[in-house]
Formats: sequence, C-alpha cells, structure tokens
Amino acid sequence: MKKYIAIIAGLIVFTSCNKYLDVKPQSQIDETKLFSSDEGFREALNGVYTLCASTNLYGGNLTFGSFIGTATSGGLDVLAQNYQFSDPVSQRIEGFDYTDPTFINTENTVWNTAYQAINNCNYILAAIDGKKSIFTGNDYQLIKGEALALRAYLHFDLLRMFAPSYASNPNAKAIPYVTQVTVKSTSFSTVSGVLDQCIIDLNAATRLLINSDPILQGYTVGYPGQQGQNEDASPDLFYQNRRHRINYYTAVGELARIYLYKGDYNNALINAKFVISGKVFPWTSEADFFSASNTTRDRIFYKELISCWFVDNAPVNAEVNSLYLNTNPIFSATTDQINNIYEIAQDGGDDWRLKQWFVTTAPTQGSDLRAVLLKYNNNAAPLKNLHPLVAPAMRLSEIYYIAAEASYGNGDTDGALGYYNTVRKNRGIGDSVVTVADKDAMNELLLSDARKEFYGESQIFYMYKRLNHGIPITPTFTRPPSDQIFVLPIPLNELIFRNN
Repeated sequence: MKKYIAIIAGLIVFTSCNKYLDVKPQSQIDETKLFSSDEGFREALNGVYTLCASTNLYGGNLTFGSFIGTATSGGLDVLAQNYQFSDPVSQRIEGFDYTDPTFINTENTVWNTAYQAINNCNYILAAIDGKKSIFTGNDYQLIKGEALALRAYLHFDLLRMFAPSYASNPNAKAIPYVTQVTVKSTSFSTVSGVLDQCIIDLNAATRLLINSDPILQGYTVGYPGQQGQNEDASPDLFYQNRRHRINYYTAVGELARIYLYKGDYNNALINAKFVISGKVFPWTSEADFFSASNTTRDRIFYKELISCWFVDNAPVNAEVNSLYLNTNPIFSATTDQINNIYEIAQDGGDDWRLKQWFVTTAPTQGSDLRAVLLKYNNNAAPLKNLHPLVAPAMRLSEIYYIAAEASYGNGDTDGALGYYNTVRKNRGIGDSVVTVADKDAMNELLLSDARKEFYGESQIFYMYKRLNHGIPITPTFTRPPSDQIFVLPIPLNELIFRNN
C-alpha cells in the first residue's frame, strides 16, 4: 500500500476530518517519490516552514494578530491588554470571552494548522533514517535536526495556549504530543509529559545540529548584502540565512525556555548562557536603530533575532499595514496606555523603543490621540529596506531575561541584575538597577521590560501565564491569574470525536 504526502504550491497541507489529528491529504504525491532524493526532503522541510510562516500561524495569528475580517480575532497581545478597541467583538475578546465565534474560529485554525505542520515533520522523520545514503554534505543532520526542533517548538506553543501552565498544574491533561504518522488518535499527555517530550526532541536536535549547522562555523550575522557578514554567502540557498530557520541556537534557546517553564533554573541558565557565550548575535547599534533614512533603519533589532519567520510577501505586508500602520489601524493603543507601559514618568523617556516604535496620531478631528506602532514598517517597492519583513521567533533579549530570572532563582542576585541591566543599556536606558527586594520584585522588573520588548509580538501573554501573574487591565486594576483566562479552549471537534 502506497503512502502519500500532500504538496500544494510548495506548501504541505492536510485537511481535518472528524478529528483534527486524523489528517488526510487534499491532493497527493507518492511519498516514495518525494523522499527518493535529497531535494525532496528539502522541499518537504521547506513546506513546514511555509506553513509556520503562513497567516494561520506565525505570519499572522501567533505574532501580529488578526487576519479575519476587520475585527480582531484574538491575538495574544489583545489578551495581554496592549491595545484599546471600540468594536464590540474586540472588546469581548479583550475581556477574555473565549466563547466568541470569531475567537473560536481563529484558535481552531491555529490548532489545526500547527498539527498539520507537526504531522509533516513526522512524515520527514519517519522516512529520513532509511534514506541516509541519498544525502550529500550535512543535509541529513540538518533536515532531521530542524524537523525535530520544529516539532518541539510547535508543541510547546500549543501547550502554552491550550493547557494549564506548569506552575498551575503540572499533572493536568494538556495536548497530544504527536510523534507518528497514523490514522489513530494520539492520547493527550500531561503538561509535564509534553515538556519532557519537547526536551527529548530538542536534545536530539542539538546533537544533530552541533556538527552540521553553518551558524556554528564562522557565521557572521548582519543585514542582507552587508559587507563583513556571510549569512547569504553560500551558493546553496538551503545553507543561507540560518536565522530564517530553526538553527542550533534556536534549539538551545528553546531548551532554556522550556526548562524555565518547568522552574528548572539550573538547566535554564546553562542553556541561556550557552547562547549568550556564542557571541553570534550582536546588539543593534544606536546608529542602525535611529538611522535618518527609512531604507537603512532597523526598527526590529534584526541582528539580535536568533530565529525569525520570513514573511516578506504581499499578503502579510498588506495585513500588517491594516493592523498597525494606517491612520486608524485595527491595533493601536492610546498614548496614555503606551506612556504607562513604557514608564515615561520614570526612566522610560530614554527608551529607544518608545522613541522609535510609536508615532502619535488622531484618527479623526477631536478624537483621542493614538499611538501607532511602526515596528513592522516596510517600505513599498521600489523603495528598499535594510532587512526583510520577518516575524520574530526568538530574540537575544529573551535569552537575557531567562538568564536573569534563572540566576535570581539560583540565588545570584548580582548576576540576575547584570543580565537585566544589559538589556536596558542596549535599549538606551543607562541607569542600572542595583538592588531588588525579592523574587516578586525581580519578576516585576523582567515583566515590565519584556512587555516593552515584545510589544506587537504576542509573547508577553505567555510570560504572565508561566509566572501565574495577573494581567494588568488598567494602571490600578489587575485581573487575577486563573486557568479561566490563561487556558484557551481546545477545539470542540477535537474533544467530541476522541475518547482520550
């Protein structure tokens, strides 16, 4: 009996039947033909990245927000209270109404598409060990390592959305961790079980990538075509721009994320320090961030991105402009909100992010002033850009936050403040914090800066959840933490048609 894998316009896609995880191809290519060559495996892996960079996942819902109609569909930054809305649908979602049909539609799309990508990783992993002889160079190690790391990365984000946090209930029923291509349902794992399996996959990935990933071999990060960098120097496209893929340092950084999620400070710090000590990712210079020309301005701290999703295409550019950049964008905050988030009354007035990421506008005469986010501004052709439009997957600054929190957890207050102050210094805030009262105070420092850093990236919600921390609704009111606000509903079809 032949096995088939679906390829549609360079994108591997499966549709759901009664169960979201019981997938069948829309159109089929004989799997034996696809996986008969090195190029076929490359094509299959690139298909996974295309799914991840689609508007269903990190090219839309899991980074920028809504791609459904003109109302928000429930981006995680909406739940983190980063914007202000006037339409009732957005207000319900902002108020944690997870029964809204628009929100349900989006979260079902995220669940379904993520498991599509996971299943395609599993197709690759099921076939690759029997085909070692067809590979040239380091392709076998790279492709298998990336597929394993992608599988873990996707499962961890699904866990962070659809299951209780480890701090809330490590033994709670979580999500299925799918490692095989099968028509049978995969049983749900516990929160701890998913995290443990992620660690297994990531450790296997790092063992494969450590001797094969070009990012470990004299790799110099920079802007495309910049003198002195070699990210796009290889004649083989597959080996270029390793930061547009899940590379070795991403896998190590993801281990740091997951160990911190478990409260394992020792291993979180070990992995975070490994990424930092590699010195591959330089801090963005003030000259690049504040360049007088739009064509040479780096608003996203591009060189600091350990990994990102390449999303520089017409549909994403159009949607990002609609969401953030119009005179009356869908996603915006009042200037008072932004001034509060960036602590302008304290030392936030010096913050590069506040100065460069926001412009004040009044959508209509006499209306409240709004802060329009310029973080993802991309010049329209024929104007050039310093770098392509990308959706951040992992930042150097996050690794420093992890190192700071883990250091404090291990009793090293000076080390923790050192990591924290390093981020502040590289965001234009020169005054160092020299004392901190306790763990809660340290967490407040990190949360405050991370909310500034991750604005518009749908990441800060995960941090509130991991720390079991309330979500600030206004400067004077915080919604207490609970699974009611932190656990998104698993798609109803997935629950109806399975018995585990």
